[in-house]
Amino acid sequence: MSIAGRSGFTITDSDFELFSKFLEDNSGILLAKHKQYLVQSRLGKIVQEQNCPSLKELITKLQSPASKRLREQVIDAMTTNETLWFRDVHPFDILRDKILPEMLGSSPGSNKIRIWSAACSTGQEPYSISMTLDEFKKKSPGKLMSEEIMATDISTQVLEQARRGEYEMLAIGRGLSQDRLTQHFREMPNGSWAVKPDIKSRVRFQSINLQGQYSSMGKFDVIFCRNVLIYFSSEKKTEILTKMHGVLKPGGFLILGASEFLSGLSDKYKMIHCRPGIIYQAI
Repeated sequence: MSIAGRSGFTITDSDFELFSKFLEDNSGILLAKHKQYLVQSRLGKIVQEQNCPSLKELITKLQSPASKRLREQVIDAMTTNETLWFRDVHPFDILRDKILPEMLGSSPGSNKIRIWSAACSTGQEPYSISMTLDEFKKKSPGKLMSEEIMATDISTQVLEQARRGEYEMLAIGRGLSQDRLTQHFREMPNGSWAVKPDIKSRVRFQSINLQGQYSSMGKFDVIFCRNVLIYFSSEKKTEILTKMHGVLKPGGFLILGASEFLSGLSDKYKMIHCRPGIIYQAI
């Protein structure tokens, strides 16, 4: 069976299977069998630009060693980048009110923190973390003297937007209070809002595929890996969480999304109930 969309290219069942394998191998995203319409809608512009009458033709181009930029475009198009400021609220409260006081109080003289925001999309999560660190520092002066937030994503397109740190009013309104907007942003002449330098300077952006190796990133005190593992197979989730354990400091914390749970790794993480919310601590 095959389907043809408004963009004029066709998708057969066998081509969809081939593309699904390409997408999982290169990004980890597991594409459900009923998601042919998603491929049609998101790749329409690319197949037109590449003059491909079918998905099979696009797959052939993607397999070429010289198609690195095309592969990035396809992965960008197929990546879901749904995000908002202070998503679910409680993870950031837990960071400010539990994790930071506990970590900075457990080791005398320790006043440094490194946090990884994995799958950071357009930057709302790492900037929310930076604002949370700012709030902690004002509440507990002198406790935290050095901080770094590593923010990563597989999509080069969203990373470019995240690095700019400028957002339209529609995006600003999703989860950001008026107080935080006034304190941490400045309005631009074009009507958009830009993250202030003190919040922005803590964050470093880098392109990372969670299926790859990231031991070179160094060790982290906290990892936010929220609302991305739902797109991976159970085997790949286990692989990723095992590798994340390898870059967490002993006693470091892992924070997952509200609908994501850790299973089968009790030798590496212990669950901590925070009421509300659950976090995991590296053993």
